[in-house]
Amino acid sequence: MPAEIAVTGLGLVTPAGHTPEENWTALCQGRSLAARDAELAGLPVDFSCQVTGFDATGELGRPLARRTDRFIQFALVAARRAVADAGLGGDLGPGGGGGVGAGGREELGERVGVVLGVGSNSLSTYVPEFGHLGAGRPDRVSPLALPRSVPSMAAGEVAIDVGARGPNFTTASACASGTTALGVARDLLRSGTCDIVLAGGSESARSRMTATCFTRMRALSRRRDEPSLACRPFDARRDGFVLGEGAAVLVLERAADARARRARVLAVLRGFGAGADAHHPVAPHPQGDGAVRAITAALRDADCGPGDVGHVQAHGTGTPLNDAAEAAALTRVFGDAVPPVTAAKGVVGHALGAAGAIQAACTVLALRNGTVPPVANFEGQDGEHKLDIVAGVPRPAVGAGISCSFGFGGQNAVVLLTAD
Repeated sequence: MPAEIAVTGLGLVTPAGHTPEENWTALCQGRSLAARDAELAGLPVDFSCQVTGFDATGELGRPLARRTDRFIQFALVAARRAVADAGLGGDLGPGGGGGVGAGGREELGERVGVVLGVGSNSLSTYVPEFGHLGAGRPDRVSPLALPRSVPSMAAGEVAIDVGARGPNFTTASACASGTTALGVARDLLRSGTCDIVLAGGSESARSRMTATCFTRMRALSRRRDEPSLACRPFDARRDGFVLGEGAAVLVLERAADARARRARVLAVLRGFGAGADAHHPVAPHPQGDGAVRAITAALRDADCGPGDVGHVQAHGTGTPLNDAAEAAALTRVFGDAVPPVTAAKGVVGHALGAAGAIQAACTVLALRNGTVPPVANFEGQDGEHKLDIVAGVPRPAVGAGISCSFGFGGQNAVVLLTAD
């Protein structure tokens, strides 16, 4: 039998807070955190879900904060907290990273990998640098522009910071990137390539260019007069998603190894599945073909049946096409017995490449607390596929949880987790 994969540490930085406890409280309240965003002022869509109260210099020290972009900073903080939560490593406080033996801490070592999902380059950095080029001033382009913004540097900087010298790379499967990273990490552990993997995702999508591109594609909600009501997964009045940001890092290791070192096991990652729509560059297959394959593969990998699943952490973007396709896929897999459905994006927005990792972390929290949080702003459904949406108040959670992620290019990835 394939080795069981345990989740032994968790780090979260989202609009709901910088700790798992803060995130859990906000999720259970079921209220959207969307608000006006000064970064997007003057644009047709000028609101987002922002990470607030984040002091990169205070968390990381000035040199590290200066050389990294926001999505890397989120990844670093989430990784440090996940490592500490798992009982690994030494001094990872401000200024504690940045090289061999930095801060007098113990390195994690060469059997520890880092796999992080990132959906795109950091346009927040590139836009002003392109402005210098456009103004005929290449001498003003920062030498840090590339290393602080390319997607691979999230994993690279985390490895430098915690001394993880095993396999190190970024997965890019659009909005499924964070979930894909968890599946790849699982394979590294099952194959014996690594003993521990820091896996998850990080993204900061709050750039003017990103917002403009998604607005032009008619993907974002346009509820400028009521941002807090904008993101409404599966609701009949949904009109698009809300940009978000953040990071989630999970420490994964073989369950037998975790128990041997007497680590606390938060949950078990039992299954992963992926499948392509092979249908359209940006629209999901209307019947969720690729999503069905991914969910079915995750169930098969976990040796579970549909009846073993107690709740679904849906991709749930709040766009008309995605929610309809996801509802169709869930109905095809589970029939008339679709488990209770929740969707974290209603509260924290859509963090693109980090969304799947954030959702997986939320699924771990739901299993730990025996509770499924409600979907924000849900009032009623449309369409032929009626799901059991958790709305208003949390519900008890029983059985396994699946977390679904779908993205441009027909990318679909699903993880199945259970309580220890």
